[in-house]
Order: sequence, then structure tokens, then C-alpha cells
Amino acid sequence: MSKGNEQIVHTPPPLRPGGAQRLRGPVVKPKNLKGTLKRLWYYFGNERKMLSLVFFFIVVDAVLMLLAPYLIGRAVDAMSLKQGKVDSNLLEIMIIVLACSYLADAALTFLQGWLMAGVAQRVVKRLREAIFRKLQKLPVSFFDTRTHGELMSRLSNDVDNVSNTISQSTTQLMSGLIVITGSLIMMIILSPLLTIASLITVPLVFLLTKTIAKRTSVLFKNQQIELGKLNGHIEESISGIEVVKAFNHEEQVIKEFELVNTKLRDVGLKAQIWSGFLMPIMNVINNLGFAIVAVIGGILAVKSLVTVGAIASFITYSRQFVRPLNDLANIFNILQSGVAGAERVFEIIDEPEEVVDPPHAVELMNPKGHVVFENVSFGYRPDVPIIKNVSFEAQVGSSTALVGPTGAGKTTIVNLLTRFYDVTEGRILLDGRDIRDYTRDSLRRCFGFVLQDTYLFSGTIKENIKYGKPDATDEEVEQAAQMANADVFIRRLPNKYETVLSENGGNLSQGQRQLLAIARVILARPALLILDEATSSIDTRTELHIQEALLKLMEERTSFIIAHRLNTIRDADMIMVIGNGQIIEKGSHEELMEAKGRYDQMFFNQFKNVEGALD
Repeated sequence: MSKGNEQIVHTPPPLRPGGAQRLRGPVVKPKNLKGTLKRLWYYFGNERKMLSLVFFFIVVDAVLMLLAPYLIGRAVDAMSLKQGKVDSNLLEIMIIVLACSYLADAALTFLQGWLMAGVAQRVVKRLREAIFRKLQKLPVSFFDTRTHGELMSRLSNDVDNVSNTISQSTTQLMSGLIVITGSLIMMIILSPLLTIASLITVPLVFLLTKTIAKRTSVLFKNQQIELGKLNGHIEESISGIEVVKAFNHEEQVIKEFELVNTKLRDVGLKAQIWSGFLMPIMNVINNLGFAIVAVIGGILAVKSLVTVGAIASFITYSRQFVRPLNDLANIFNILQSGVAGAERVFEIIDEPEEVVDPPHAVELMNPKGHVVFENVSFGYRPDVPIIKNVSFEAQVGSSTALVGPTGAGKTTIVNLLTRFYDVTEGRILLDGRDIRDYTRDSLRRCFGFVLQDTYLFSGTIKENIKYGKPDATDEEVEQAAQMANADVFIRRLPNKYETVLSENGGNLSQGQRQLLAIARVILARPALLILDEATSSIDTRTELHIQEALLKLMEERTSFIIAHRLNTIRDADMIMVIGNGQIIEKGSHEELMEAKGRYDQMFFNQFKNVEGALD
């Protein structure tokens, strides 16, 4: 489930030819069934040999299913031969062969399921690896335009639909088609007249299915919509439980939940009732068909046109013919859902990756940190520029602060520097060379990031600090934590550095998570630093302690600092005021204050109520 009202897709349970199945919810149909199946076939690889073996088992199993009714008929005839005398030898042979065929059918069914489960899991493993590997190669712009829930849905729900289709629906569809075709042929061989009589009910079955499916498709669609609303309400309530309790809104949240839950119950009840009509009425129609066959068969038997055993065989074949027909529509729907899921996976795989490094790209070795922006312009859309003709120079070891209103383009500038995006016009030089001439991996390795939205991975505190330098020693980890002022609170935890963090460090405060992120960068010791509101979540006292560590870390490194709290960047070598994608002012703190421009106004507005702030 993703943010908001992301819907959860429920896959119908597996079907087996001969079983009954209710109508299910609306089916998402693939846009290109043939093309998607062809692409999916590529991922089978060496499994194609196993599929051939499975198909052989399906054919043999179908033959056994078609043989059983014939053996039953012969057994019945064996008890009516020679004026009422039983042909014991023939009867014994038929019973033994029938028992063997049922045992073989059970064994083959087990083998089919076992082999196809292995095939499905191995294929899906390759598919998951392909899409996850692809996600690591996609540009940041791809993730900016998609929710995490949507991507998770494609990795989980859609891939699971593919797995279910491969392991169950495909074999059931093939088996059902063979059984239907074979049963019809055997029925015609036994009695063309009885075959015509039994097919009378087939149009009724299709008419009933179409009528109920038309009604239930709308109800099931509405059920999914209401389910999405319910999931969204639950997610919001749990995520914001502290806010709910702080404002005493528990009762209101419960009432809202009951309202949405009631709507889901009502529409779900109608959908289940209508779909529940199908099988009882279907059974009535099928039984009516069997009655017609029995009556006509009895008349033919009296006239010695068919034997009693033939009628018994025919009724069994008729049942084998009708029941798969009832299930084939559902099996085909599941197949379509699986192919539609594969299409959604392939949409990700087909996304353009980050621009490949040019052949002349070189490794960035021993970076010094001299950065130059030359007439740089950029827009996420060509017709809407975000950065307009930006030029500046950052000397080796200098600190450059970017300030300005939200959306002015501060973060975009550092994203261009790290090549999360490529410039539209102009160029960015690092150590005298265009950053596009360096390999992307070596370029990004020279940067250290401390972002406003800190992310910690599941694992221990030590593992999270070592993320930027996996081969670091325990002493180096503790030293980095001490410099970041994180060692104090870590020592107070029950397991200290071995404390396991929950998802994104949920068992730590936001300030503590920020301290660990700073420790992670300190340990990595990159050549260039990017601090995006690095101390925004830290209290004033802790901030004073950490400023000294950051200053030491920045002494020999080129640093870019994005800040809204202007007191944190007063000592920066250069402060740039960004507005509407352009550099409005730049200079040191003292120079900008003397200029009495935009920076001076921002500084005064921020600290006008703080006694002594302007002293």
C-alpha cells in the first residue's frame, strides 16, 4: 500500500479444471497480450525444457481424465452382459485400470504443481532482480514523479500476479482446453444425439455468466474503491496517531472509520450476493442438462441404440465438459491479470536509465574541490527553467552557503553539481574539468551528504555509520560519532553501537537521526560536502556542540551549505542569495549586511524579535 488511497489488489485463489469458482473482482486487461507474453517468455530461459516436461505431464493427465469415464462405462456394461450375468474378469480389469488411472492422475497433478511452482519462483526471481537492478540505474527524476507505494506495488503485487499466473493458471488453462476438446470428441463418438442434447444448456451458461458478470463488475470495482479509501484512512490514522491523540480526535477518527467501513461492507455485501447467485443457478442448469441427457439416454437405451454403460460414460464426459467451461473465464481473467502485471513491470524495465558515461570519461582521482559554474541553466521541463544563467566559483576548501525562499533553486544547484540532473545549458567544472567528463560513480564518491530528511537503514547504529565506509574499524566509527556529538546518546542505549534501529530509525528522535547522518559523513571524509539544513532538527545546545565538529570537517574541504537559519552560515566564505533561479546577491556575511539588500532584509526579519541578534 502506498501513500494516500493506494488500492490493494487481491488475487483470486487458484483454480483446477472441474472445480467451481465464483465471479471475482474487475480484471485489469493487458494492453499488448501477445507482445508481453513474448517478452515474458524470454525470462523463462532454461526453464523452457522444464515447461516441455510439464506440458507432457498435462497431456498424459488429460488423457487419463478422459479415459476414466470410458472405463466407468465399460464397468457398468460388464455388469449387464450375458442376460444379467456379471463379466467378473472384465469388471476386475476395469476397476484395476480405473484405480491406476486415478492414482496416476493424482501423481501427475502433484508433479505438475511441484514443477510449475519451481519454474514460477525461478522466473519471478529473475524478474524481481531485473526490476530492482533497473531501479538502481534510473535517474533521480524518475523517482521524483512516482510514489514509493506505486513502485512497491509493482515489485510485490504485480510480480505476485505473474507468479500465480505462471504456476497455476497457465497449466490449468492448457489442461482445461484439452479436457473440454477431448470430452466433446468422446461425447460425439458415444452418441451424437446425446451430444446435441447436452449442448442445449451451454448457451444458458454463457448467458448467465455474462449477465451476472456485468452486474458484479461494477460492484467489485466500487468495492476496490472503498477498500482503497479504508486503507488510506487506516494509514493516515496510524501514521498520525500522535497528532490524533494530541487533539483528542480519537472518537472522530473512529466515526470516520465506521462510516468508510460501513460503505465498504454494503458494497461488498451486494457484490458477494450477486456473485453468489452464479454457482447455485449454474448447478441448476447443469443438473437440468444431466436430466435431459438421462431422459433421452434412457429412451435410446430402451430402443437398444446405446448401452447403459455408454450413458454413464456420457454423463461423466458431459460433467467434465461443462465444469471447465464455468472456470475457463475466471482462469483467463487471472491470466490477463498476470500479463497486465508483467506489463507494469516491463514499463519500469523500459524506462531510460541515467545517461551512460561517454567513452572518454575518466575516473576522478584525488579531487581537490575547485568548483566553477559557467552560465548554467536548467529546467525539469524545457519550457519551464528553474535555474537561469548561474555563474560562480568556489575555491578549494571554501564554504559556500545558499539561502533564499523555498523553491528558489538552492537544492537544484547541488543536484546539478552531483549530476543527479544534467545541465540544460552551460557547464560545471570540477578541478578544471567538465563534470560530464568524469565517470558518474567516481564523481559521486567524492561528495558527502547530510540532508534535511535523514534516512537510516534497518540494522545497527554501527552499520549505519559505516554505510559510507564499510571497511572502517570500530575505533573509527566511535571517533566519528564523538565528533558528531552522537557518542553521548549512543552510550546511553542498552546495546550502545549494536542497538538495532527500526525502519528509518523510528526508535530515535529526529535530532538523533541527524547526528548519526553527520557521523556517517564524518567517517567517509569526502572531498566535498553538501549540507542541506544539516542541523535543522537539532536543538540549539546540540547545534552549538556540533558546529565545531562541522567546522573542523569543513576546514580542508569545499562545502556547500543550504540553510534557512541564517545564524548557521555567518562564517561561510561566500553566501549566495538565490531567488527565482538566479543569484541575486553574493558575498560574505559582512559584505551583504553592509549592502543593505535582500540578505540584510532576510536577516533582520528572521532575528528582529531576538534580543541582541543584530549586535
